[in-house]
Amino acid sequence: MNTNLNPRAKAPWHLWLVGIATLLFNAMGVFSYTMTKLGKLADLGMTPEQIAFMDSYPAWASALWAMGVWGAFAGSLFLLLRRKLAVPAMLVALLGLIGTTVYNYGLADVPASMKAPALDVAIWGVTLFLLVYSRAMRSAGVLK
Repeated sequence: MNTNLNPRAKAPWHLWLVGIATLLFNAMGVFSYTMTKLGKLADLGMTPEQIAFMDSYPAWASALWAMGVWGAFAGSLFLLLRRKLAVPAMLVALLGLIGTTVYNYGLADVPASMKAPALDVAIWGVTLFLLVYSRAMRSAGVLK
């Protein structure tokens, strides 16, 4: 006799593909953030101008950046673990991304050598996709 009143739906094959691919993608953001906070930007090949810009990041913008990268990484991890927490993690990531985008495009004087609109579009696309995807997986009963 099955006493589980709310069984979890079987994970579709694409959950693993999406989860692993986005975890790897989001790990790049975590790596970049961590290297910045450890003062290892020269090790990444950044110029003195780029390092000076990153060192000038205000605390509130840095906190939003942390929310974005760590929230997205957690969202991918929770997706792989099939946890409903993937949805709020992606909402945190989206809030962080919004704040970081406002700072970088509206308030900061970003060096030309650091502008990467294609990467920014990719980050936005992955973040929005993960939010929609995790909500769909939650609605389908895959995430508990």
